[in-house]
Amino acid sequence: KIVILEDLNKDGKADKCSVWAEGLNIPLSFEFGNGGVYVSEEPHLTFLKDTNGDGKADLREIPLTGFGCEDSHHALHDFAWTPDGDMIFRESIFHHTQVETPYGPVRQKNSGWFAWEPKLHRLTSFGSHPSTNPWGVTFDEWGNHVASYPIFASAHHALDPPYPKQHPKPSGMQAYSGVCGQEFIDFPNWPKELQGMMVKVRYKPTNRVELLEWNQYEYGYEEKYVSDIIFSKNLSFIPVDLRFGPFGGMYVCDWYNPVKGHAQYSLRDERRDRVSGRIWRIIPKNAEPVRPPKIYGTSINELLDLLKRKEYRYRYWAKRELREKNPKKVKPILDKWITELDPSSPRYMNHQVEGMWAYRNLELVNVQLLEELLNSKNHNARAAATKQLRHWYTFANNGQELLQKAANDKNGLVRLEAAIACSYIGTKDAFQVLKPMISLPHEKHLTYAITTSLGSKPMQKFWDPDLVAKEHPEIESLLSKRKKIDKDIEITKQNAKFDKHKNLLEINIECLKERMLFDIEKISAEKNQPIKLQFFNPDATPHNFVLVEPNSLEEIGLAANMMASDAKASKIGDFIPKSSKVIVHTKMLKQDEKEVLRFKTPSKAGEYPYLCTFPGHWTIMKGILHVK
Repeated sequence: KIVILEDLNKDGKADKCSVWAEGLNIPLSFEFGNGGVYVSEEPHLTFLKDTNGDGKADLREIPLTGFGCEDSHHALHDFAWTPDGDMIFRESIFHHTQVETPYGPVRQKNSGWFAWEPKLHRLTSFGSHPSTNPWGVTFDEWGNHVASYPIFASAHHALDPPYPKQHPKPSGMQAYSGVCGQEFIDFPNWPKELQGMMVKVRYKPTNRVELLEWNQYEYGYEEKYVSDIIFSKNLSFIPVDLRFGPFGGMYVCDWYNPVKGHAQYSLRDERRDRVSGRIWRIIPKNAEPVRPPKIYGTSINELLDLLKRKEYRYRYWAKRELREKNPKKVKPILDKWITELDPSSPRYMNHQVEGMWAYRNLELVNVQLLEELLNSKNHNARAAATKQLRHWYTFANNGQELLQKAANDKNGLVRLEAAIACSYIGTKDAFQVLKPMISLPHEKHLTYAITTSLGSKPMQKFWDPDLVAKEHPEIESLLSKRKKIDKDIEITKQNAKFDKHKNLLEINIECLKERMLFDIEKISAEKNQPIKLQFFNPDATPHNFVLVEPNSLEEIGLAANMMASDAKASKIGDFIPKSSKVIVHTKMLKQDEKEVLRFKTPSKAGEYPYLCTFPGHWTIMKGILHVK
């Protein structure tokens, strides 16, 4: 269902609940547009509209179909309008998508983003890379795409490689599974010291609403944890989304369920709560509600002036209203609005950038404004304009010159956008701009942008890996999907001595990728036998190997679950309960990490369980060491 909650007496609580649409198939996400609502219904992207004003959707269309259905909670989600007017959404791991469009089929597998232009009915796939449980999307004031896996998603906008390949995982960059939504603080009724900070909700491995800094560095952006706004020891509190409302209150959707996860617990588990749920409203103490501007039904001039507002959500809603207008009527007013912007305003370049985005929201072009922003003294404005160059390149007589200049910009963020733009422009000339960028300084996000642009389908047809590697030796490491981990860690003298035991039992065990299972579920050994056990994690989710005393599997597993409600333990992240029943364990390994354990089996025969203690995993990710 899609329901409408109304606060009729303005006391801050919902008084009325109306069903606007029902009978939907797992609607993970929805967004307003075109006078109705776009909603995900695997395998469809569905459009719903109330045509007679009775408060219920009566029109149903399916603009796009063919999205993956393999795992319902990873289906189409994260619907949002970009600042320049595309609707973006994504899928997660396990899915295989093939959508027929007037421009040909669009295919993607195992997680990635899509951008859809409804009026042109054009769908573009980008940013495909291995990721699990990625939810949440927003944009900062310069149009940088913020998500969860990865955090600085703008670096992941290169077009996909040839299907079914994917770009490499974002090694060395912030990327988190278990985040469900983000929002920047920009409403004036929030404290001055919090302005510009980011809030996000996290449901795994612990349940909290976090406050973070959003910090720019030479080659992109990174978040920095500051504190918790909400941290609950009650694990039934499961925040799954957040959004600012028009009065400056922050709303947090709380799933509120004692059981979290589809694989860790039986579908028939009696604790599953199918009816409860809460929405929290967070406002600073003693804060007065902000008086929201009129948006619906207001004039074009007034809508354009709302683009000067600092509050992102007001600008977001104003642009949605602008998209409903006739572009021919808006253009002369928008042209005039641009020329009358005040250069002395501290947010002058922000206003220019918003104007540029307004043109594209209406499928209009202003090359003069684009060039002015590309030559701006503010590198954020140059980066935003370079991102727009991917769409307006063919409209500029000197598009190649503009792209080349951005690729040589002294600022890494501008070069990042130039590298990605090359994959969209897709010409041999664009490749000639992209290739030399390898020789300029780059790290982390910029490195990834160059790598994925070179790996994109449009760019791959212009180069041979061996030839490019001869010209630029560093390209070999850039383009490798991942470096295989060395066969073993450096062996100390003590380890070398241990490994010389004649009856040494060597075991290589790993997590089955994307299945949350050990590949070996039973091991047999003699009493006091030396064991050299290597545990490897190829999975995107963290895992460990923990050997425990007989009959203590459930005790240790439940204790690890409870650690998710401890802020200190969650920050450490290894989730190893302090218990004498833990015999030996690895650390919590990230993707493609490994660790070698050397130990002797217990002197007492018995069945010794081993498990992964990441909260919830132990119920299925377990095995037995049989000591004879």
